[in-house]
Amino acid sequence: MTIRSKKRRGTETYAIKTYDLTKRFKNLTAVNKLNIEIEKGELFGMLGPNGAGKTTIIKMLSTIIQPTFGTAEVWGHNILKEKDAVRRNIGIVFQEPSLDLSLTGEENLDFHARMYRLSKEERKRRISEALELVELNEHAKTLVINYSGGMKRRLEIARGLMHFPHVLFLDEPTLGLDPQTRRRIWNYIKKMVQEEEVTIVLTTHYMDEADFLCDRIAIMDCGKIVALDTSKNLKDTIGADVISLQVDDGFENFLGQLKNLDCVEKISEHDKEINLNVQQGETRIPEILSLAQKTGTKIKSVNLREPTLEDVFLQYTGKKIGEQEEDKALIKKE
Repeated sequence: MTIRSKKRRGTETYAIKTYDLTKRFKNLTAVNKLNIEIEKGELFGMLGPNGAGKTTIIKMLSTIIQPTFGTAEVWGHNILKEKDAVRRNIGIVFQEPSLDLSLTGEENLDFHARMYRLSKEERKRRISEALELVELNEHAKTLVINYSGGMKRRLEIARGLMHFPHVLFLDEPTLGLDPQTRRRIWNYIKKMVQEEEVTIVLTTHYMDEADFLCDRIAIMDCGKIVALDTSKNLKDTIGADVISLQVDDGFENFLGQLKNLDCVEKISEHDKEINLNVQQGETRIPEILSLAQKTGTKIKSVNLREPTLEDVFLQYTGKKIGEQEEDKALIKKE
Protein backbone atom coordinates (compact mmCIF):
# COMPACT_ATOMS: atom_id res chain seq x y z
CA MET A 1 0.00 0.00 0.00
CA THR A 2 1.08 3.60 -0.63
CA ILE A 3 0.45 6.02 2.21
CA ARG A 4 0.09 9.75 1.69
CA SER A 5 -0.53 12.61 4.07
CA LYS A 6 -1.54 16.21 3.55
CA LYS A 7 1.05 18.32 1.73
CA ARG A 8 3.17 20.80 3.65
CA ARG A 9 5.01 23.95 2.69
CA GLY A 10 3.33 24.04 -0.72
CA THR A 11 5.44 21.31 -2.25
CA GLU A 12 5.01 17.75 -3.46
CA THR A 13 8.66 16.91 -2.91
CA TYR A 14 9.16 14.21 -0.30
CA ALA A 15 12.17 13.65 1.92
CA ILE A 16 11.76 9.88 1.51
CA LYS A 17 9.74 7.81 -0.89
CA THR A 18 9.86 4.01 -1.14
CA TYR A 19 8.76 1.68 -3.90
CA ASP A 20 7.94 -1.91 -2.84
CA LEU A 21 11.03 -1.84 -0.63
CA THR A 22 11.72 -5.44 0.42
CA LYS A 23 14.44 -7.27 2.32
CA ARG A 24 14.68 -11.02 2.75
CA PHE A 25 17.17 -13.02 4.80
CA LYS A 26 16.97 -16.66 3.67
CA ASN A 27 13.45 -17.72 4.70
CA LEU A 28 12.67 -14.54 6.65
CA THR A 29 11.07 -11.50 5.01
CA ALA A 30 12.20 -8.68 7.28
CA VAL A 31 10.57 -5.90 5.23
CA ASN A 32 7.72 -6.68 2.86
CA LYS A 33 6.89 -4.34 -0.05
CA LEU A 34 7.09 -1.08 1.86
CA ASN A 35 5.54 1.96 0.17
CA ILE A 36 5.65 5.17 2.19
CA GLU A 37 6.08 8.88 1.57
CA ILE A 38 7.69 11.02 4.27
CA GLU A 39 7.46 14.77 3.87
CA LYS A 40 10.19 17.33 4.34
CA GLY A 41 10.27 18.58 7.90
CA GLU A 42 8.26 15.66 9.23
CA LEU A 43 9.06 13.72 12.39
CA PHE A 44 8.05 10.25 11.27
CA GLY A 45 7.92 7.37 13.73
CA MET A 46 8.09 3.61 13.22
CA LEU A 47 6.60 1.85 16.23
CA GLY A 48 6.99 -1.87 16.78
CA PRO A 49 8.79 -4.60 18.71
CA ASN A 50 12.33 -5.77 18.05
CA GLY A 51 12.28 -7.81 14.85
CA ALA A 52 9.42 -5.86 13.24
CA GLY A 53 11.74 -4.58 10.47
CA LYS A 54 12.34 -1.02 11.70
CA THR A 55 16.15 -1.12 11.80
CA THR A 56 16.29 -3.02 8.51
CA ILE A 57 14.35 -0.20 6.85
CA ILE A 58 16.81 2.39 8.16
CA LYS A 59 19.76 0.30 6.99
CA MET A 60 18.31 0.12 3.47
CA LEU A 61 17.41 3.82 3.33
CA SER A 62 20.92 4.75 4.51
CA THR A 63 22.55 2.38 1.96
CA ILE A 64 24.15 0.18 4.64
CA ILE A 65 22.42 -2.88 3.17
CA GLN A 66 20.85 -3.41 -0.24
CA PRO A 67 17.18 -4.35 -0.65
CA THR A 68 16.28 -7.74 -2.10
CA PHE A 69 14.06 -5.87 -4.49
CA GLY A 70 12.29 -2.54 -4.71
CA THR A 71 14.00 0.79 -4.14
CA ALA A 72 13.65 4.20 -2.50
CA GLU A 73 14.56 7.83 -2.90
CA VAL A 74 16.09 9.82 -0.05
CA TRP A 75 16.15 13.58 -0.61
CA GLY A 76 15.62 12.92 -4.30
CA HIS A 77 18.47 10.41 -4.66
CA ASN A 78 18.05 6.73 -5.48
CA ILE A 79 19.45 4.42 -2.78
CA LEU A 80 20.72 1.95 -5.40
CA LYS A 81 22.14 4.28 -8.05
CA GLU A 82 23.21 7.32 -6.01
CA LYS A 83 24.57 5.95 -2.74
CA ASP A 84 27.16 8.67 -2.22
CA ALA A 85 24.58 11.41 -2.71
CA VAL A 86 22.22 9.70 -0.24
CA ARG A 87 24.97 9.46 2.37
CA ARG A 88 25.84 13.14 2.01
CA ASN A 89 22.26 14.08 2.83
CA ILE A 90 21.64 11.86 5.87
CA GLY A 91 22.77 11.48 9.45
CA ILE A 92 22.36 8.37 11.61
CA VAL A 93 22.22 7.71 15.34
CA PHE A 94 22.63 3.97 15.61
CA GLN A 95 20.92 1.76 18.17
CA GLU A 96 24.32 0.55 19.42
CA PRO A 97 26.81 3.12 20.81
CA SER A 98 29.52 4.06 18.30
CA LEU A 99 31.51 6.84 19.94
CA ASP A 100 35.28 6.76 20.47
CA LEU A 101 35.56 6.64 24.26
CA SER A 102 39.22 7.63 24.21
CA LEU A 103 38.44 11.01 22.62
CA THR A 104 36.74 14.04 24.12
CA GLY A 105 33.26 15.06 23.05
CA GLU A 106 34.70 17.84 20.93
CA GLU A 107 37.20 15.50 19.28
CA ASN A 108 34.48 13.00 18.39
CA LEU A 109 32.56 15.73 16.59
CA ASP A 110 35.67 17.10 14.91
CA PHE A 111 36.61 13.67 13.55
CA HIS A 112 33.11 13.22 12.11
CA ALA A 113 33.18 16.69 10.52
CA ARG A 114 36.53 15.93 8.89
CA MET A 115 35.06 12.77 7.38
CA TYR A 116 32.53 15.02 5.62
CA ARG A 117 35.27 17.46 4.60
CA LEU A 118 34.01 20.48 6.48
CA SER A 119 36.50 23.34 6.50
CA LYS A 120 38.31 24.34 9.69
CA GLU A 121 36.02 27.35 10.16
CA GLU A 122 32.89 25.27 9.51
CA ARG A 123 34.03 22.58 11.93
CA LYS A 124 34.65 25.04 14.74
CA ARG A 125 31.31 26.77 14.27
CA ARG A 126 29.34 23.59 13.84
CA ILE A 127 30.88 21.85 16.85
CA SER A 128 29.89 24.82 19.01
CA GLU A 129 26.34 24.85 17.60
CA ALA A 130 25.83 21.11 18.00
CA LEU A 131 27.18 21.00 21.55
CA GLU A 132 24.99 23.94 22.52
CA LEU A 133 21.92 22.23 21.06
CA VAL A 134 22.39 19.16 23.27
CA GLU A 135 23.72 21.17 26.24
CA LEU A 136 27.18 19.61 26.35
CA ASN A 137 29.28 22.78 25.96
CA GLU A 138 30.70 22.45 29.46
CA HIS A 139 31.77 18.86 28.77
CA ALA A 140 33.30 19.45 25.33
CA LYS A 141 36.83 18.65 26.53
CA THR A 142 35.82 15.74 28.79
CA LEU A 143 36.77 12.23 27.66
CA VAL A 144 33.65 10.40 26.51
CA ILE A 145 34.54 7.41 28.69
CA ASN A 146 33.53 9.64 31.60
CA TYR A 147 30.14 10.58 30.10
CA SER A 148 26.89 9.19 31.48
CA GLY A 149 24.65 7.12 29.21
CA GLY A 150 22.39 10.10 28.53
CA MET A 151 25.35 12.37 27.73
CA LYS A 152 26.69 9.82 25.24
CA ARG A 153 23.30 9.62 23.52
CA ARG A 154 23.13 13.41 23.28
CA LEU A 155 26.64 13.52 21.83
CA GLU A 156 25.68 10.92 19.23
CA ILE A 157 22.72 13.08 18.22
CA ALA A 158 25.02 16.10 17.94
CA ARG A 159 27.45 14.08 15.81
CA GLY A 160 24.64 13.03 13.48
CA LEU A 161 23.90 16.72 12.84
CA MET A 162 27.48 17.85 12.24
CA HIS A 163 27.37 17.84 8.44
CA PHE A 164 23.96 19.57 8.11
CA PRO A 165 21.98 16.47 7.02
CA HIS A 166 18.55 16.90 5.49
CA VAL A 167 17.36 13.58 6.93
CA LEU A 168 18.33 12.22 10.35
CA PHE A 169 17.67 8.58 11.28
CA LEU A 170 17.29 7.90 15.01
CA ASP A 171 17.25 4.17 15.73
CA GLU A 172 15.85 3.59 19.25
CA PRO A 173 17.47 6.83 20.50
CA THR A 174 16.49 6.36 24.16
CA LEU A 175 16.98 2.62 24.50
CA GLY A 176 18.24 1.67 27.95
CA LEU A 177 17.99 5.18 29.41
CA ASP A 178 16.14 6.04 32.60
CA PRO A 179 12.74 7.84 32.26
CA GLN A 180 14.08 11.26 33.24
CA THR A 181 16.93 11.10 30.70
CA ARG A 182 14.57 9.81 28.02
CA ARG A 183 12.34 12.83 28.52
CA ARG A 184 15.33 15.17 28.12
CA ILE A 185 16.32 13.42 24.88
CA TRP A 186 12.77 13.92 23.62
CA ASN A 187 13.08 17.65 24.24
CA TYR A 188 16.35 17.77 22.27
CA ILE A 189 14.70 15.94 19.37
CA LYS A 190 11.81 18.43 19.34
CA LYS A 191 14.33 21.25 19.43
CA MET A 192 16.24 19.77 16.49
CA VAL A 193 13.17 19.78 14.27
CA GLN A 194 12.58 23.46 15.03
CA GLU A 195 16.15 24.75 14.85
CA GLU A 196 17.79 22.48 12.28
CA GLU A 197 14.82 22.11 9.89
CA VAL A 198 15.69 18.44 9.55
CA THR A 199 13.43 15.55 8.61
CA ILE A 200 13.60 12.87 11.30
CA VAL A 201 12.81 9.17 10.99
CA LEU A 202 12.64 7.62 14.44
CA THR A 203 12.25 3.97 15.40
CA THR A 204 11.01 3.01 18.84
CA HIS A 205 9.12 0.40 20.81
CA TYR A 206 8.11 2.92 23.47
CA MET A 207 4.46 3.95 23.07
CA ASP A 208 4.87 7.19 25.03
CA GLU A 209 7.90 8.19 22.95
CA ALA A 210 6.04 7.82 19.65
CA ASP A 211 2.99 9.55 21.11
CA PHE A 212 4.96 12.56 22.35
CA LEU A 213 7.31 13.09 19.42
CA CYS A 214 5.91 11.99 16.10
CA ASP A 215 3.82 13.84 13.52
CA ARG A 216 2.79 10.46 12.13
CA ILE A 217 3.30 6.96 13.43
CA ALA A 218 3.64 3.77 11.39
CA ILE A 219 2.72 0.71 13.42
CA MET A 220 4.87 -2.18 12.21
CA ASP A 221 4.36 -5.91 12.51
CA CYS A 222 6.35 -8.66 10.78
CA GLY A 223 7.92 -6.37 8.20
CA LYS A 224 4.72 -4.57 7.24
CA ILE A 225 3.02 -1.32 8.16
CA VAL A 226 -0.37 -2.31 9.53
CA ALA A 227 -1.52 1.22 10.41
CA LEU A 228 -0.25 4.73 9.76
CA ASP A 229 -1.60 8.10 10.88
CA THR A 230 -1.24 10.74 13.54
CA SER A 231 -1.36 9.50 17.11
CA LYS A 232 -4.76 11.14 17.63
CA ASN A 233 -6.28 9.61 14.51
CA LEU A 234 -4.92 6.17 15.36
CA LYS A 235 -6.45 6.36 18.83
CA ASP A 236 -9.70 7.65 17.33
CA THR A 237 -10.03 4.36 15.43
CA ILE A 238 -10.64 2.76 18.82
CA GLY A 239 -13.33 5.39 19.34
CA ALA A 240 -15.00 5.24 22.72
CA ASP A 241 -13.69 4.89 26.25
CA VAL A 242 -11.97 1.64 27.15
CA ILE A 243 -13.06 -0.40 30.17
CA SER A 244 -10.47 -3.06 30.99
CA LEU A 245 -11.55 -5.99 33.14
CA GLN A 246 -9.25 -8.57 34.69
CA VAL A 247 -11.42 -11.67 34.96
CA ASP A 248 -10.79 -14.77 37.05
CA ASP A 249 -13.71 -17.25 37.15
CA GLY A 250 -16.55 -17.50 34.63
CA PHE A 251 -14.62 -15.93 31.78
CA GLU A 252 -16.32 -17.52 28.74
CA ASN A 253 -19.90 -17.15 30.03
CA PHE A 254 -19.34 -13.52 30.98
CA LEU A 255 -17.73 -12.72 27.63
CA GLY A 256 -20.76 -14.13 25.81
CA GLN A 257 -23.15 -12.02 27.88
CA LEU A 258 -21.16 -8.84 27.29
CA LYS A 259 -21.64 -9.19 23.55
CA ASN A 260 -25.37 -8.73 24.06
CA LEU A 261 -25.05 -5.34 25.75
CA ASP A 262 -26.15 -2.46 23.50
CA CYS A 263 -23.64 -0.05 25.08
CA VAL A 264 -20.64 -2.16 24.02
CA GLU A 265 -19.28 -1.10 20.62
CA LYS A 266 -16.33 -3.48 20.47
CA ILE A 267 -14.84 -6.29 22.55
CA SER A 268 -11.32 -7.67 22.57
CA GLU A 269 -9.94 -10.23 24.98
CA HIS A 270 -6.44 -11.36 25.70
CA ASP A 271 -5.13 -13.60 28.48
CA LYS A 272 -8.23 -13.15 30.70
CA GLU A 273 -8.25 -9.39 30.15
CA ILE A 274 -11.37 -8.03 28.47
CA ASN A 275 -11.33 -4.60 26.84
CA LEU A 276 -14.70 -3.01 26.13
CA ASN A 277 -15.15 0.05 23.92
CA VAL A 278 -18.12 2.02 25.22
CA GLN A 279 -19.41 5.58 25.15
CA GLN A 280 -19.53 7.37 28.53
CA GLY A 281 -17.69 4.51 30.17
CA GLU A 282 -18.01 5.83 33.72
CA THR A 283 -21.81 5.39 33.56
CA ARG A 284 -21.54 1.81 32.23
CA ILE A 285 -19.34 0.27 34.90
CA PRO A 286 -22.20 -0.46 37.36
CA GLU A 287 -24.17 -2.24 34.63
CA ILE A 288 -21.16 -4.36 33.68
CA LEU A 289 -20.39 -5.27 37.29
CA SER A 290 -24.02 -6.20 37.84
CA LEU A 291 -23.85 -8.53 34.83
CA ALA A 292 -20.68 -10.11 36.24
CA GLN A 293 -22.47 -10.79 39.53
CA LYS A 294 -25.44 -12.38 37.76
CA THR A 295 -23.20 -14.70 35.75
CA GLY A 296 -21.09 -15.64 38.75
CA THR A 297 -17.99 -14.03 37.28
CA LYS A 298 -15.17 -12.93 39.55
CA ILE A 299 -13.74 -9.54 38.50
CA LYS A 300 -10.22 -8.95 39.85
CA SER A 301 -9.89 -5.34 38.67
CA VAL A 302 -11.65 -2.65 36.62
CA ASN A 303 -9.91 0.20 34.80
CA LEU A 304 -11.50 3.04 32.82
CA ARG A 305 -9.37 5.07 30.42
CA GLU A 306 -9.22 6.76 27.06
CA PRO A 307 -7.77 4.75 24.14
CA THR A 308 -3.97 4.50 23.96
CA LEU A 309 -1.47 3.48 21.27
CA GLU A 310 -1.19 0.19 23.15
CA ASP A 311 -4.88 -0.41 22.36
CA VAL A 312 -4.25 0.47 18.72
CA PHE A 313 -1.28 -1.88 18.53
CA LEU A 314 -3.26 -4.68 20.16
CA GLN A 315 -6.15 -4.13 17.76
CA TYR A 316 -3.98 -4.35 14.64
CA THR A 317 -1.57 -7.10 15.71
CA GLY A 318 -3.46 -9.12 18.33
CA LYS A 319 -0.57 -8.80 20.80
CA LYS A 320 1.17 -6.27 22.97
CA ILE A 321 4.67 -5.17 22.00
CA GLY A 322 6.31 -6.84 24.99
CA GLU A 323 4.65 -10.16 24.19
CA GLN A 324 5.82 -10.02 20.58
CA GLU A 325 9.39 -9.54 21.76
CA GLU A 326 9.03 -12.50 24.14
CA ASP A 327 7.76 -14.67 21.29
CA LYS A 328 10.69 -13.70 19.07
CA ALA A 329 13.18 -14.37 21.86
CA LEU A 330 11.66 -17.80 22.43
CA ILE A 331 11.84 -18.66 18.73
CA LYS A 332 15.47 -17.53 18.61
CA LYS A 333 16.32 -19.61 21.68
CA GLU A 334 14.70 -22.73 20.22
